[in-house]
Amino acid sequence: MSDAAVRSGPGRVLVAVYGVFALAATSRAAVQIATRFAEAPLAYALSALAAVVYIVLTVALARGAARMALAACLVELIGVLVVGTLSLADPAAFPHATVWSGYGSGYGFVPLVLPVVGLLWLLRGVRR
Repeated sequence: MSDAAVRSGPGRVLVAVYGVFALAATSRAAVQIATRFAEAPLAYALSALAAVVYIVLTVALARGAARMALAACLVELIGVLVVGTLSLADPAAFPHATVWSGYGSGYGFVPLVLPVVGLLWLLRGVRR
């Protein structure tokens, strides 16, 4: 993945969207942990994990670090699928929503679609 690929077209959009999600997830996790951590420690810790993944992805994409971005996209996709499935299978374990609960339903399912788009874009760039 070249710097030019990130600075134009889909690369720029992907960096921007991940940047927004990094900011949103970090803000959400910080407020949840600071004000209500005892109510749902697992859910709020997972929100913090999602925030870290989004920050890593934003930085990796912006710097053109394809391997790190691929790894982070895979972590994100696995996280969304596992947390999404568990949150639906055992709602009592997730009394409060995380970014990845219900496959990202609270965010319009963007957390489910975004890693797929990211992986496709990154793998397309790697093949070039």
